[in-house]
Amino acid sequence: MELNGRPATTGELASLALHGYGHFTTMLVTDLRVRGLELHMDRLRGDCRTLFGTELDIPRVRELARRSARAHPSPAVIRVTVFDPGLDLGRPAKRSLPQILVTTRPAPVPDRLPPPLRLGTRLYTRDTPRVKGTSLFGPIRQRRAAQLDGHDDALFHGVDGRVSEGPTWNICFLDGEGLVWPQAPALPGVTARLLTGLAEDMDVPVSTRPLSAAAAARMAGAFVTNAVTGVRPVTAIDGARLPLAALTNKLAATYRDLPGDPL
Repeated sequence: MELNGRPATTGELASLALHGYGHFTTMLVTDLRVRGLELHMDRLRGDCRTLFGTELDIPRVRELARRSARAHPSPAVIRVTVFDPGLDLGRPAKRSLPQILVTTRPAPVPDRLPPPLRLGTRLYTRDTPRVKGTSLFGPIRQRRAAQLDGHDDALFHGVDGRVSEGPTWNICFLDGEGLVWPQAPALPGVTARLLTGLAEDMDVPVSTRPLSAAAAARMAGAFVTNAVTGVRPVTAIDGARLPLAALTNKLAATYRDLPGDPL
């Protein structure tokens, strides 16, 4: 764990731990390459403007991420978190000086498709859904509640009944012809955007439309996506079984073969 390229102190992390005001992106780094690298950098750049009103030094971000990746076995999961150690809780609109925290952990070796998920729907919408914020209290609470109900994870839906996303992933459905992304407030995931492009290259139809939980449970298949696991099938929603579609396996394999961009 390094802050601006040096070991972080407890005091420097206090603001992040106590207030949780910041943003991040998580990348799977293999041989110093990242799938969708520019999308990750665009996310950091845009979220920094939204939360701190300032420009983020993207070349410095890449330099620090490379430094961390070189110091750990490949593949590795690199998380870049941007926060202000000097944040004034009483006056957060004061001029901010966001800093770059890089943390690293070992990555799972993707030799096959991860086991499918059984999802339970939960009424929940993340605060500022389009920002990948560091405050995970709400999403993790919903994941815990879903697991206590016998599911593997939570699928969020809003007060309008439309399903949206999960605690740390996007979800995509299959309608027998192509991909259907739910139309609802959600984080624009990097892996989801890459898969949309891959599907279009494969002449697989891609659409976005509102889906209720009941309609989602009647689809021809579903999978979740994030940068670490790539594509993971969904086998049930609220106890209703979903088929494991061959297209999910094909997309997962195509995604795994996608070359990354040099970090």
